[in-house]
Amino acid sequence: MKNTKWFNNILGWLVFAIAATTYFLTLEPTASWWDCGEFIVSAFKLEIGHPPGAPFHMILGRVFTLFAPSPSEAALMVNAMSALASAGAVMMLFWSIVHLAKKLFQSEKLTAGEQWAVWGSGLVGALAFAFTDSFWFSAVEGEVYALSSFFTAAVFWAILKWEDVADEPFADRWLILIAYLVGLSTGVHLLNLLAIPAIGMVYFFRKYEFTWKKAFIAFLVSVAILGGIQYVVIPGIPKLAFFLDKAFVNGMGLPFNSGILFMILMLIVAAVWAIRFTIKRNKPVWNLAVTMLIVILIGYSSFAMILIRASANPPMNQNNPSDGFALLRYLNREQYGNRPLVHGPYYNTPAIGNS
Repeated sequence: MKNTKWFNNILGWLVFAIAATTYFLTLEPTASWWDCGEFIVSAFKLEIGHPPGAPFHMILGRVFTLFAPSPSEAALMVNAMSALASAGAVMMLFWSIVHLAKKLFQSEKLTAGEQWAVWGSGLVGALAFAFTDSFWFSAVEGEVYALSSFFTAAVFWAILKWEDVADEPFADRWLILIAYLVGLSTGVHLLNLLAIPAIGMVYFFRKYEFTWKKAFIAFLVSVAILGGIQYVVIPGIPKLAFFLDKAFVNGMGLPFNSGILFMILMLIVAAVWAIRFTIKRNKPVWNLAVTMLIVILIGYSSFAMILIRASANPPMNQNNPSDGFALLRYLNREQYGNRPLVHGPYYNTPAIGNS
């Protein structure tokens, strides 16, 4: 078939239109149950919600509330953002299914019947997902899961786009885009990080010859990257900020948050040096890794909004994370405590039953 790429794009946007129309017709007119009211308030007035926060959702939601005719319509606009994000996730899912369905055929040039079978599978899969109860429910209310689903679908679609052009010059721009989206997604919900192992496996199958040993190592590396972002990058940056702020304030008598400003300057200098060093030494792989880490941190920087707005002392300011130490406790969700699943909450917790 001719113009398959053009028609594939048209079908993707048609799926988006169907999903978006459905969600807009069934949109919640105001705040719904659980955390929705809190997220709507956070977006409308840039206030601080429960730990660990969702700053990028808050920023993007604020943009949508600017289009509200009156304050009473602010909730509707945040809900509309969820509807558009969910429709975008459905569209990305369609394109991902089409990409994977093509691999079921050995020939790269499909017949008209085969091509329509591929598109049909994408339409059925994407629209079936669009009308599932759980996804539809989150698509019409002001929760973070709609935007989180969009980021998850977008990063997986992006790795499939990279797979198409992996051997061409500048193909790694897709990997940098993925890293940036992962960084942004941490400001919505950490659920998006679970896409990293899948992305790692797609990279492995495209770049390396398959053996079970290599596949297992690739999976472990992917999980290690996920763990590094979850347990090193996300808590490590505020830990460094707290350490420097404590040293600058207590040791040097400087104002609060001066250590945080120094850390930002230090990270910028380190990033510039690392990029220049890898270019001069002709280390393209390391240059790519450094660039991806930098754009992850740029995306993660949305959490600065938590610190900035908490310092303004808004009406809703949960945990008041207005300095490095409070921000660290806020991001670590210390107020929730621990729930050990093996030995119970106390060392002498009695067993209530066994089987």
